[in-house]
Amino acid sequence: MPPHDNSRNTILFVVIAAIMLLGYSYFVMQPQAEKRRAAQQAAAEQTTESPVTTPSPSAAIFTTDRTAAMATSVRVPIETPKLRGSLSLTGARIDDLFLTDYRESLDKDSPAVELFRPEGMRHAYQALFGWNGPNIPGGVPGKSTPWRLTEGATLTPTTPVTLVWDNGAGLRFTRRIAVDDSYMFTVTDTVANFSAQPVTLAPWGRVERQGVPDDLGRNQILHEGAIGTFGSDGRYTTEQLKYGGWIKKPVQEHESTGGWLGITDKYWMSALIPPQDERIEAAFRVSGEEREAATHSATMLGEAHTIAPNRQITETTRLFAGAKRNEVLAGYEKSLELPRFIYAIDWGFLFFLTRPIFIIIEFFYGILGNFGLAILALTLVVRLVMFPLANKAYESMSKMRNLQPKMEEIKKKYPDDAPKQQQELMALYQKEKINPLAGCLPLLLQIPVFYAVYKMLFVTIEMRHAPFFGWLQDLSAKDPTTIWNLWGLIPWDPAALPVLGPHLTGTFSLSILAIVYGLTMWLQMAMSPPAPDPMQRRIFQLMPVVFTFIMATFPAGLLLYWGWSNVLTIVQQYVIMHRLKAENPIDTFFSRLKKAKA
Repeated sequence: MPPHDNSRNTILFVVIAAIMLLGYSYFVMQPQAEKRRAAQQAAAEQTTESPVTTPSPSAAIFTTDRTAAMATSVRVPIETPKLRGSLSLTGARIDDLFLTDYRESLDKDSPAVELFRPEGMRHAYQALFGWNGPNIPGGVPGKSTPWRLTEGATLTPTTPVTLVWDNGAGLRFTRRIAVDDSYMFTVTDTVANFSAQPVTLAPWGRVERQGVPDDLGRNQILHEGAIGTFGSDGRYTTEQLKYGGWIKKPVQEHESTGGWLGITDKYWMSALIPPQDERIEAAFRVSGEEREAATHSATMLGEAHTIAPNRQITETTRLFAGAKRNEVLAGYEKSLELPRFIYAIDWGFLFFLTRPIFIIIEFFYGILGNFGLAILALTLVVRLVMFPLANKAYESMSKMRNLQPKMEEIKKKYPDDAPKQQQELMALYQKEKINPLAGCLPLLLQIPVFYAVYKMLFVTIEMRHAPFFGWLQDLSAKDPTTIWNLWGLIPWDPAALPVLGPHLTGTFSLSILAIVYGLTMWLQMAMSPPAPDPMQRRIFQLMPVVFTFIMATFPAGLLLYWGWSNVLTIVQQYVIMHRLKAENPIDTFFSRLKKAKA
């Protein structure tokens, strides 16, 4: 393919990609940001409002007063270094849980992140455990069973609690609930048969969410919804089902030996973990057709056990309920021999890049103590890895820049004969040992790295609310500065402006990091050989402007990475161009400065 066609295709690709990114930013990311802000505000109001009831689409009545919802049953407090909440003695359900290490926002008065929410409130979220059995005299414990607290007063890592329920027909159910100092609950159920007949029971566990909050399951780059790892004999696969697809396929069943399953959000997850040597029937179910009212549940049913008279059995199930921190998941994966538990984090299809990049950043964070500095160090590592390839590419580009006069002569010599121009240009490239496409290779290789860094910043909780310096207090969020208040110098919030506010603080914010990125991109392109066609040159000149607006909505950590990468590229490119005496804008600027002083 002639170089002219390659250039044209490259331009078309870049322009189409820019249009897609701009459209995605404007029509997807901006509305999502608005919904997240609205949801956070609603959540904050729920913790402070007086009792108010609101009808759901299915005409159910919900309270916004958490205290009133919890007052419907006797409760046992939960207190650990990372968790705070309570469990209900009605059904022995774990349905009130906050993650004390995390806040809803950066505000100092922001409430702790809520994981579980009691029934009676909109979007109730809880974990339940019980037994199934056919024709059991006296029944088995279920969602409304009134358990008795017989041991312990507060569930802590050092003080488990014991609950008991007697069905009045010879079966006694004892449940011991323990919790570690992180996010793992251990539920040990014992069933004693004091009747004269054997009984057959199968244990079950369920995590369920009643309706889906508006800010969940809307982002295409992230998985939120059902998740589980199933298989046997060392061969396990991770299954994911987003909320949108889940409601369209309301029953998804799996058989597995061990494994785990649950419901995941961006940073948080609740997951049931059976004994790893036990066969289970797992299912993701949805009851109801409306997103707001449907109940989403991840359920597992264990093997049936026959209990002879005067005998008892014991079943242990674990519940993970907390933040998806890499080291926490990895620790449980190793200590409990859980298959692929680390993949509860949505590393994406480039996991072979995303995870190593995260590990490198964590390594540098351990040394530097700042995730922003760790990102800068990662960028340096990436540039060093690509240094030899980039060196050859920039040498080729510098030689092409030196050949510009000869290329112009060829065009003037054959102004109306495009095939002859291409033939002469190819002969010139061969004579000078230049590959005109060599400059594209480093850029193409950086695209998957760029995406992996973006994914890592977006999904790992370690990046959430991670500060850099100055105004950058959350590397996983966009740069909060905007040109419309002179980057914070004017005491005015452009977001308060009706209609235009979200756009002035989004795509058109022109934040400090976005401007730095745009300027470095412009300088980098100015140092590249000019496109042969005037229209192509104009398009390339507009690209830094277009991408400045596109990148304004991306996480600050990503702009930090890309801007710093541009700076390192410019330095490397300048050294080569200066050595080969190729014309470049930096030397041109300094020469003009010297002339002006003279």
